[in-house]
Amino acid sequence: MDPKQALILIDTNIFVIDLRYKRDVNFKKNQAFLVEIAQSGSGFTTLVNLMELCGILSFNLNPMQLKDLWLYFQERYKVTVLPAPDMKGNLPAVEIARIFGILCEKTSFGDALILAFAEKYLPFVETMVTWDIAHFKNKYSGQVLTPEEFIAA
Repeated sequence: MDPKQALILIDTNIFVIDLRYKRDVNFKKNQAFLVEIAQSGSGFTTLVNLMELCGILSFNLNPMQLKDLWLYFQERYKVTVLPAPDMKGNLPAVEIARIFGILCEKTSFGDALILAFAEKYLPFVETMVTWDIAHFKNKYSGQVLTPEEFIAA
């Protein structure tokens, strides 16, 4: 499958590098990937990823900046968050048994949540892009690539 023709699930670490680690060795490759995804409109992430990003950046942002990140994230990156972020809603349900099953595959709780949400709300997305390939390889139903591998494809 050609990843350039696919819809792409984007992991949290891609956004963290873009927003927090400008001197990271992978920053330019990361940024090139985000530009390509924004232009193609093929990027997706889960509500769990957005909440994880907000949690990571909550140590550096004031409440208004954090709220702006939440509200304008999809517009900023030209990606779709599913299920849709809604401050007045509840966290959509995923089966605890499924999360536990993923945990049994030696997966962190955060990654298990992301995988469970992706399975439930993004089953049509066949490619995941992350800098942490080892966390998702043989656990995500589709192919898993780094931003560098995606750009090279």
